[in-house]
Amino acid sequence: MYVPTKIFFTKGVGRHKDYLSSFELALRNAGIEICNLVSVSSIFPPGCRRISKEEGLKELKAGEVTFAVMARNSTSEPNRLIAASIGAAIPADGSQYGYLSEYHPFGVAEKIAGDYAEDLAAQMLATTLGVEFDPEADWNEREQLFKMSGKIVKTFNITQTAEGDRTGLWTTVIAAAILLE
Repeated sequence: MYVPTKIFFTKGVGRHKDYLSSFELALRNAGIEICNLVSVSSIFPPGCRRISKEEGLKELKAGEVTFAVMARNSTSEPNRLIAASIGAAIPADGSQYGYLSEYHPFGVAEKIAGDYAEDLAAQMLATTLGVEFDPEADWNEREQLFKMSGKIVKTFNITQTAEGDRTGLWTTVIAAAILLE
């Protein structure tokens, strides 16, 4: 059984006349183009240690199968704002799992997209841990409640935004959590 012990976060943007090539360039910008990425769902493994992007990139080998939680968005519309964001919520008890969320909206600024992804992850973790909250409350209120409960120790996000290329090239943004052994 494979349970990742390390995780790092990265993001990137790419522009090209071809959709697929814009995605490849976003992967290159993020530093993860050498991997065969396998998309996985939203669990932050128990005891998993967050490492820097630089440390994580050093561990990757060309062609290896690499598990990732990835948010991705693309447009060929000039000046259209796109975002890709990964939110994370880590429990105070390191033996429990946390959550990662993906969010990929159009027309949403970086801070708003990041806060939303972070809030999604925190809500998933809070419901798992039995933390009661008002889903209609503002994120700032919920964030304080979650952290004051003593059950959620940390939330954060990584977000990439870009405006569609003014000449109509494909623009792709990605945000990813890369899981390592």
